[in-house]
Amino acid sequence: MAGLGKRRPPRQRSGVSGLAHKRPSDTRRAYQTDTSDELPDELEIQGLSHDGRGIARSPAGKTLFVEGALPGERVRVAVHRTRKRYDEAHLCELIEAAPTRVTPPCPYIERCGGCDLQHLELDAQRRHKAVVLSELLARQGVEVDLERIEVLASDDVAYRRRARLGVRVDADGGIHLGFRARRSHRLVSVESCTVLVPELSSLLAPLHQQLASLEAPRQVGHLELLASDGQVTLVIRQLREQPADLARWRAWADERGIAVGVLAGREQVRFEWLVTPPRGLQVTVPSARGPLSLGVGPSDFLQANAQVNQRMIETALDWLGTPRRVDEPLLDLFAGIGNFSLPLAASGYAVSAVEGSPEMTARLADNAAGADLDVAALQGNLHDEGQVARLLRTHDAEVVVLDPPREGAEALCRALAKSTVSRVLYIACDPATLSRDAAHLLQGGYRLQRVAMADMFVHTSHLESMVLFERQGPSPRQGVRKDG
Repeated sequence: MAGLGKRRPPRQRSGVSGLAHKRPSDTRRAYQTDTSDELPDELEIQGLSHDGRGIARSPAGKTLFVEGALPGERVRVAVHRTRKRYDEAHLCELIEAAPTRVTPPCPYIERCGGCDLQHLELDAQRRHKAVVLSELLARQGVEVDLERIEVLASDDVAYRRRARLGVRVDADGGIHLGFRARRSHRLVSVESCTVLVPELSSLLAPLHQQLASLEAPRQVGHLELLASDGQVTLVIRQLREQPADLARWRAWADERGIAVGVLAGREQVRFEWLVTPPRGLQVTVPSARGPLSLGVGPSDFLQANAQVNQRMIETALDWLGTPRRVDEPLLDLFAGIGNFSLPLAASGYAVSAVEGSPEMTARLADNAAGADLDVAALQGNLHDEGQVARLLRTHDAEVVVLDPPREGAEALCRALAKSTVSRVLYIACDPATLSRDAAHLLQGGYRLQRVAMADMFVHTSHLESMVLFERQGPSPRQGVRKDG
């Protein structure tokens, strides 16, 4: 999940025009082939793929992924892309609906690519995600009964406290503000969003109007919104400075009590506040000492769903319990601004927290000091196997908590497999990389003890998960010299 203000690094120029490698005009036909005559008039959907598409079989046995279809339904489809091993199709007619199908609440469901499971009832969405998690772990030889998978969820479906909105000006000068279409870079303009928290969704229509009032709306790359405790923040990606437009943004934000910052420039991007928040941006997390306030910056990573994040922290505290001895050492890796570090320190663990971003490392240290908690905030490259091995040896931690990005933490898990760490709590935003990394831990002598599916992104096929591993039997020892 991208943070506010995060920018993709610039690509090196190749010196070759992309037009030189343009495919012939008929190349697309190799991928988009009308095979409707090869399919029966009706198909039965047999399952649901990990990414939320219905699964059917052609008469020849070829797999067909059907967008918008659910298990048990009879449908008519059209194939829009053929592959060697499977075809991709979309729903043309629903002949018989599944009992789990519901009417999506979003008016943009047919075009917007954000919520791919809105047509599936909420309980069925969560069952599906638990099944996906179970299946991916099973590929690594870990059989997890569905009844063992705890579900961490919230009843509030208007949950997203942050969003990035694309901006486009068409050839006629029309303003488009919204999200990308499914599996496309095409922008879908929206005036509301059912999964944004109300204070953000209510800004979409006014933002349309504000963009239309600018002298140079084409110089706005995107807009990012954040709802923190008692404060809404807007960050404008300004490609080229426009002083008159920035003045308009100031007036607009002052009128609404919104904090506004701008990321200006192309190669040398700089951030500055146009309207500074009256106090520092903060979010609240639970702990054994009661609620803790964490400072957060516009560019910091922050979980999108505040309520589910709270459930995840409570689950971590429950699973790990109080320290088994006084000042039990714990390493929190990919620690961010202290989302797990501070609540664990409040429970009595001697926490050392490691984060890759220098800005978030500094924020973590400030948050610990503000909460009067003794947390060592360190910066390090947690994707370097040598570094993480030295880190594990140096700190001699008995518990490791890790919350990596989508690419996972393979180097770290290799090092953990060779370490003396007794317990590992892995918080994952991608079940596929979790299952890959879990294989290293299992080979290193760990066993899965607890598992939870966190429904962080309601109405989508994305899921977060929490898995607690404990080492079984004697631990391997590193760096022990045999004398004599």
